[in-house]
Amino acid sequence: MKRPEINIAPAERAGRVLVGAAGALGGLALLASAGGVLAVVLEVLLVLAGSDLVVTGALGHCPPYAKLGYIPRPLRRTA
Repeated sequence: MKRPEINIAPAERAGRVLVGAAGALGGLALLASAGGVLAVVLEVLLVLAGSDLVVTGALGHCPPYAKLGYIPRPLRRTA
């Protein structure tokens, strides 16, 4: 399996990991005291979204960026 190319700037990668970890941990903490079904569903979605941010930040690859052809300014190569 080939590793996808890095298409996220280093600062954004760090931000994604930090915000994602905070979201995932916060969602897990909220799940411990969840009451209703809607609350549980929303908290699970928060954990999943946080996990996605952590993974994309750690890998340095964002599939929507790749699909749209977006390249952040720090990663652009001048010809």
